[in-house]
Amino acid sequence: MHPTANRLIRETSHYLLQHAHNPVDWHPWGEAALARAKAEDKPVFLSIGYSTCHWCHVMAHECFADVGVAALMNQHLINIKVDREERPDIDQVYLAACHVLGRRGGWPLSVFMGPDGRPFFIATYIPRESGFGRMGMLELIPRVATIWSEQRREILASGMQIEEALRANQGAECAVQEPDMNRAADEAFHLFAERFDPEHGGFGRAPKFPAPHTLLFLLEYARVRNEPKALEMVETTLRCMRLGGVFDHVGFGFHRYSTDERWLLPHFEKMLYDQALLLMAYTEAWLATQNSLFRQTVAEIAKYVLDQLVLGEGGFGSGQDADSEGQEGTFYVWTREELLEVLGPNHGEWVCQTFGVLPEGNFHEEATGERTGANILHLAEVMTDPKDQERWELLRNRLALARECRPRPLTDDGVLADWNGLLIAALARAGKVFEEPGWLETARSAADFLLARMRDAHGRMLHRSRSVAQENNRVLYVAGQGFLDDQAFVVWGLLELYAVDQNPRYLTAAEELIDVQLQFFSDETQGGFYFTASDGEMLLFRPKEGAEGALPSGNAVSAGNLMRLYELTGNSLYREEAEKTKKAFGKLITTQPHGCAHWLTIFAFQHATSPNSAK
Repeated sequence: MHPTANRLIRETSHYLLQHAHNPVDWHPWGEAALARAKAEDKPVFLSIGYSTCHWCHVMAHECFADVGVAALMNQHLINIKVDREERPDIDQVYLAACHVLGRRGGWPLSVFMGPDGRPFFIATYIPRESGFGRMGMLELIPRVATIWSEQRREILASGMQIEEALRANQGAECAVQEPDMNRAADEAFHLFAERFDPEHGGFGRAPKFPAPHTLLFLLEYARVRNEPKALEMVETTLRCMRLGGVFDHVGFGFHRYSTDERWLLPHFEKMLYDQALLLMAYTEAWLATQNSLFRQTVAEIAKYVLDQLVLGEGGFGSGQDADSEGQEGTFYVWTREELLEVLGPNHGEWVCQTFGVLPEGNFHEEATGERTGANILHLAEVMTDPKDQERWELLRNRLALARECRPRPLTDDGVLADWNGLLIAALARAGKVFEEPGWLETARSAADFLLARMRDAHGRMLHRSRSVAQENNRVLYVAGQGFLDDQAFVVWGLLELYAVDQNPRYLTAAEELIDVQLQFFSDETQGGFYFTASDGEMLLFRPKEGAEGALPSGNAVSAGNLMRLYELTGNSLYREEAEKTKKAFGKLITTQPHGCAHWLTIFAFQHATSPNSAK
């Protein structure tokens, strides 16, 4: 071990390695850390985050790099770091526990728990010092130590109550019921219509997330129900997102989400799964509208992914960081003076006027509420004049070259099977629709890499790989037992590839994966699929989720895969399992249809033209 490093120096995760030189005595997740907590009779501090997360970096700088905070952590706690992208099962369990406690989850996720893994206090970002109604680590850690010493019985009892509530909540969500999909689709549409922002697009108030699976549902609803309002919601949202600062107008690709209702000020991390799902949404929206802006956006997302995230060994990296030079967004923003210097006064003034650039800056910094002189490029309207478009393309290239001279945000080059599966599906679909052989070839190459290098002895997809330089060579580390989403999303990608040219090897691979998924992930009693395999690590409970978050539900995607495989092969087992999976989440779909958009896309329009067929 490096003399100034902690145990995380032996890991391959970018996120864990970012903390390898903290003064905190970090452990990776595992039995050794929990056994030490039990032997030393200390509570555990579990910190969950990911490499491109801005607030994870803030807490790392304020707390984990601070020798005073680290001394308290090392004295009173056993400290465990988890990369949520590497261990989404652990993240799901403790995020669910956060919700049980009535708190809004997020990252970093900060969990105080006993050596048995049962949590008793959960927060997200915690500052170094107390203030603004938030207790800081310097005050919180001694208080946790006191409570652990003096109120042990109450703490352990609360942990058991949280565990019981987690199991009860999952049981309620997974109540078997035959849902009325048509009725659920109508209810979801009306709920989305009520929350729709007609001026800026999107749903609800700030912060606003892309939610492309919601948009894909609305596109199908518009087509099958002949409902213009549904199409209007999609068109407005996709147009406003593309014009706003949440889109990178210089380097392309979408940032994670917008902190304001106008899509102006984003959190600047760019995630692979967002690019994949938005690629799907803009492709299907172009098919529905023939809007040239949507076709342009598809090409721009694809260019960003192929330029920035494709890896030499195969597959795609997970995303790019929000931060560089210790600040969020520094790589992406411009002062008026910088634009004039790079482009000259004539072109510079035109860009400033066109993209809403102000001398004082065009946004308020999220944490301080102040203007800093920095600007996020955004458009007030679609650029339709061909001369303006040509002029901007030349100037955009000059800005991109100038931006390359800045310190770049980290690119996480870990390959996640599930997110790669989504991008394979998106590139295959877009490549077919727009007749782009390069996109198709890239999708095939990524699929071939996953199938050849990221499967275990049972034929299941593993979760993560990363190529690491060692002594003038690169070694591919494939780690982490695969989860439901790894199987389901890769099958989705394989089926989209098969739809392009009916290459039988992709259909065969999809059948092989779905068969091992049925073997290792099925809930044979209630139907549906657990997130972890039957031989996976036992946590507080075995997650089985049907509701959507940033990603469509792995169970919903699985149900869609099974239906498509039944149509392609005639194997009635696949249809039976799809129906069982739907019924396993029937109560959820009935009571929360707005959180089940992908379920509705799969099942509500079965008697219409398939949403996955060529149009």
